[in-house]
Amino acid sequence: MTTRPLFSAPVRTARKALSLLLCAALAVSPPAFGDSLPDLGESARADLSPQLEKKIGESIMNDIRLHESSYVDDPEVNDYLNRLGLRLASSSTDAGGDFHFFAIRDGQVNAFAMFGGFIGVNTGTILTAQSESELAGVIAHEISHVTQNHLARQISAQKQQSVLGMIAMAVALLAVRSNSQAAGAAMAGSEAAMVQSQLAFTRDFEREADRVGFDILQKAGYDPRGMSEFFERLQRATRVYENNAPVYMRSHPITVERISDMQNRQQKFPYKQVRDSLDFQLVRAKLRAQLGTAKEAVSDFETLLRDRKFASEAAVRYGLAYALYRAKRYAQAEQELEMVRRQKAGSAMAESLAAEIKAESGDLAGAASIFREALQRFPLSRALAYGYADTLFSQRSYDRLQAFLEDQLQSYVTDPKLYGLLAKTHAVQGRKLQQHRALAEMYVLQGRMIQAIEQLQFAQRAGDGNFYEQSVVDARLRELKKQQAEEAKQKK
Repeated sequence: MTTRPLFSAPVRTARKALSLLLCAALAVSPPAFGDSLPDLGESARADLSPQLEKKIGESIMNDIRLHESSYVDDPEVNDYLNRLGLRLASSSTDAGGDFHFFAIRDGQVNAFAMFGGFIGVNTGTILTAQSESELAGVIAHEISHVTQNHLARQISAQKQQSVLGMIAMAVALLAVRSNSQAAGAAMAGSEAAMVQSQLAFTRDFEREADRVGFDILQKAGYDPRGMSEFFERLQRATRVYENNAPVYMRSHPITVERISDMQNRQQKFPYKQVRDSLDFQLVRAKLRAQLGTAKEAVSDFETLLRDRKFASEAAVRYGLAYALYRAKRYAQAEQELEMVRRQKAGSAMAESLAAEIKAESGDLAGAASIFREALQRFPLSRALAYGYADTLFSQRSYDRLQAFLEDQLQSYVTDPKLYGLLAKTHAVQGRKLQQHRALAEMYVLQGRMIQAIEQLQFAQRAGDGNFYEQSVVDARLRELKKQQAEEAKQKK
């Protein structure tokens, strides 16, 4: 499967000096320039601080969310990865660290860690893992790269570089570690020696990530054999690739020595069977149902059911229901979901799909009812919340929708999508000041300070707010301008 380079979007947002370094390293045409990454001055020389690492990670992550087409903007998939990842991270030496997990739609097996605790996982990795412990092993390995500060240590080892040069190298390494096309371009570039020398983590770093990741996996209650089993199977499979090894093998070279070390460690623990969670099976079924055409997906799951080739019948029937939904065969999809319910497989994902089918069938009242009842059972489901909000909007139940969104924002104050939905609701109600105020908060959370300030200035001129609302806008605008000035001062 071929994809365009994952980090084309973050690279576009780097300032001019950074982009020129990246162009040389990655052999790409000069990108557009922006202010997403911090400007520390070309003569600055210091190691990367945790605060700077977080700022770099947030800048890159915001661009991925906004501009990267392969980013999986699916709350069910990403919420599952975060539940799994945070369970693992809580068992690490940096249990209080800030981690965020997200999916990239790419059939290749790959996962990568960025500054700030942002960890990406290809959908190909989720589908290739044969157990939840195997997937957890990959993620635990990436968490260990973060907790052991491997990327910062690798970059900071180049003492002759300025901090700006270190940041440039960091983004270049993330680019080639995330996508095989970018790696190939880097190897053909004029700075090939520099990138080649830094492309893969050192053997010591990889061994350390294995060791720490193994401990995380075991402490979190997963089968520690999952790590070695996944890597061993991947190594066997990649023998047929010869010089065209998958990107994970290029950036995480797996050796017999590493696998033997994992196997030796796992011998110290008695074997215990760890059951996969239903969410793991459902997420894999959903991703598989999205492959190929709708007709092909339906045929795929019908074959699995006929041949009884599954670990979870509920998950396979859910996958078939999703494929039928794609094919617009709504009545049959509902029948499959009823079979899922009969197996007592309570799931927010199944209820969300059931509501979406009702909505697509034109039964908005039925969809709203399913969403509302499901949120009582699964109040933490973002997919249910977004789906319910969309349904209320379609029903033109704007007052109820506004109250629901404001209630959600009490618990999820950093959710830009909720602010976007709130702005949309205010817009159809003709409440211009509140519309611009909500858009401003959405832009702040997306790291787009200039647009946020602009929206608050629009709110000031809206003319439809009372004294209190106007005062809130004025105070927030002063706060953002002060923050913008402080950031500009730091850049000098």
